[in-house]
Amino acid sequence: MNHADHVALLREGVLDGSGEPAGLVWADLGSGQGAFTLALAELLGASGVIYSVDRDRRALEAQRRSFETPFGAPAPEVHYLVADYTRPLDLPPLDGIIMANTLHFHRNLEPVVRRATGHLRPGGRLVVVEYGTDHGNIWVPHPFSYPTWEVVAARCGLTGTRLLATVSTRFLDHIYSSVSLTHAS
Repeated sequence: MNHADHVALLREGVLDGSGEPAGLVWADLGSGQGAFTLALAELLGASGVIYSVDRDRRALEAQRRSFETPFGAPAPEVHYLVADYTRPLDLPPLDGIIMANTLHFHRNLEPVVRRATGHLRPGGRLVVVEYGTDHGNIWVPHPFSYPTWEVVAARCGLTGTRLLATVSTRFLDHIYSSVSLTHAS
């Protein structure tokens, strides 16, 4: 997969129907070296604010260096937070969260998803990117297909869950993205 694939997987979840960002304050939980953080930055533009959260300090440092290289548009403000997103985080209320290729490390998704979505404003968006299978391996221990995600999202109180995009991969056939919403108050 390349940068265009990452942007394509996120586009409909990050942008509203008019092509504008659905809010400007987002987090990328489990961001690693930032492939999806960079895609999120492109979609949000210079007005956006991103909280990039990962346990690996070196991955976040590599991510910070990649943001020093212009990618064709002014970059949003990015805050790097070395932390475990399954623990309490010091984040402002968020308009959206990206969780790309990170939830498959958790056998029990519900408590992790509930903790993460607790940071979202009413009507906030959770964009999940995951391999489209329910059978893992040593590198991707607990992937979940889109139908499985629909069930988990509903159990976590999320609404409007929908499939956004799929991209073929050499590894586990394909990857998909979906968006779910928190209840608006």
